Amino acid sequence: MKVELTAICAGRAQGFRGEETSAIAKQAIAGPVQIRIEGLEVDEQADHRVHGGPEMAVHLYPSDHHAFWRDQIGDHALLSEPGAFGSNLAVSGLTEAQVHIGDQFRLGSALLEISQPRQPCWKIEHRFGVKKMVAAIVSSGRCGWYFRVIEEGAAEAGDSLERVSLGATDWSVERVFAAIIAGKGTQDELFELSQLESLSPKVRAKAAGKLR
Repeated sequence: MKVELTAICAGRAQGFRGEETSAIAKQAIAGPVQIRIEGLEVDEQADHRVHGGPEMAVHLYPSDHHAFWRDQIGDHALLSEPGAFGSNLAVSGLTEAQVHIGDQFRLGSALLEISQPRQPCWKIEHRFGVKKMVAAIVSSGRCGWYFRVIEEGAAEAGDSLERVSLGATDWSVERVFAAIIAGKGTQDELFELSQLESLSPKVRAKAAGKLR
C-alpha cells in the first residue's frame, strides 16, 4: 500500500481561547522536513500532557474525511487546508479501516509505526466554530491516528507514504477507536488491547481501566 504525501504540515503554539494556547493550526511546509523521535522538527505542541511525545510524534488525519465534513458542516474555509484537523501528514486513499496498530510505513527516509487512534477534543470544535464535531467523530470513527518514529529521517510533499510491514492485523485503527474511545469494546477485546504491546502505553492503560 502506497499513497502520495500531498502536504507535510506543522504549527506553532499560539493563543487559542482565553489563556489557552494550541498548535492545532498546522500549515503546509515547503521543502524537506526533519522527522525526529519527538515529531517534526518544525512542529510544536502546546499541551504536552495530551499531545506530542514519542507515542504521538506524527499525526495523520485522512484527507478523504474532508468530504464527509463538508456534508456535515458545509464548505467551511478550513476544509481547504491540509492541516485543518491538526494533521501533520496530508494523504488520500488511506483511512482508519485500512491500517492497523503496529503497521510500519516508510515516509521519505523516516520509518513510522502506528501507535494509537487520535482521541478528539474540544479544540477541534473551537477551531471550526462548530458544535458537536467531537460527537460526530466518535460516532463515525473518523478519528485519524498517531505514529511513533522508529527511524528518524526527512520527508517532503510528493514523497510516498508506503506500508512496509503489517502490525496487529486484527486491530485496525477503526476497531481500536470503537472499542476504547467509543466505548463499544467487549471485556475480551479490552483485555486483549490492554496486552497489545504495539499499542501506546497510555491507551493500553485506558483499556485496562475499563475492565471489570
